[in-house]
Amino acid sequence: MKKIIVPLDFSEQSENALKVAVSLAEKHGSEILALHMLELNQAMITSSEGFHPEQTVFLIKLAEKRFKEFLQKPYLEGVKVTPIIKHYKVFSEVNEIAAEHNAELIVMGSHGSDGLEEIFIGSNAEKVVRNAEIPVLVIKNEIPDFKIDRFVFASDFREESTAAFQKAKAFAEMLKANLDLVYINTPGDDFLSSGDIYTRINNFIGKVNEALQVEIYNDYSVERGVLNYSENNSADAIGISTHGRKGLSHFFMGSIGEDVVNHSKIPVVTFKI
Repeated sequence: MKKIIVPLDFSEQSENALKVAVSLAEKHGSEILALHMLELNQAMITSSEGFHPEQTVFLIKLAEKRFKEFLQKPYLEGVKVTPIIKHYKVFSEVNEIAAEHNAELIVMGSHGSDGLEEIFIGSNAEKVVRNAEIPVLVIKNEIPDFKIDRFVFASDFREESTAAFQKAKAFAEMLKANLDLVYINTPGDDFLSSGDIYTRINNFIGKVNEALQVEIYNDYSVERGVLNYSENNSADAIGISTHGRKGLSHFFMGSIGEDVVNHSKIPVVTFKI
């Protein structure tokens, strides 16, 4: 984990994410790519809609000054930080920056159970996750010494989920965390008998060619199952998989993935399938 991207908007939530990134950087010798996206739009930059160029330049210089001051934190001493400023918000650029700099992780802030706010309002967090080819670590609260001992990865254990599992396994190994695998069985159309579940899991184990232990946890919804299982097992973080631009995986259909991120009290990591 040589490079970590941290989107910053000067909020408390984004600073919580920055502190976690610093904790990881200190332990793994990583460089932090501090990313700030200005609230400018294309019209302001090109001045084709009546905006004066000097006003745009002033706003850019003001943001650069504020960003520079924001990064003058005592806890950043000794950590390599590279500031990156984009003139307006295009969330696909986060992935482009990751590819350009060979970054291996995005750490972003979230407001919590009232929705993804402050740094990524509304569906913007989902846009970042959908575009990101690398894991995205979502942080809610300030964590003085970020450390994961127990890492829960929930999956549907279909063949298409093998890539996300490998990324989750690598993430756990990097952090020296115990990896707990869980399948959430729910009533209704998605309900599987014990025999069907074991058949799917055994096929999955054959695909990844590893000896795995998977716990089957029953609950009324996937979201509640993931959260309840993680709480009951004193997990330090939760891993979920996404299809990226094609939408959430079959296991995390609709808004389940976002709901887990919103309602989880602990950090959540998303992995691209």
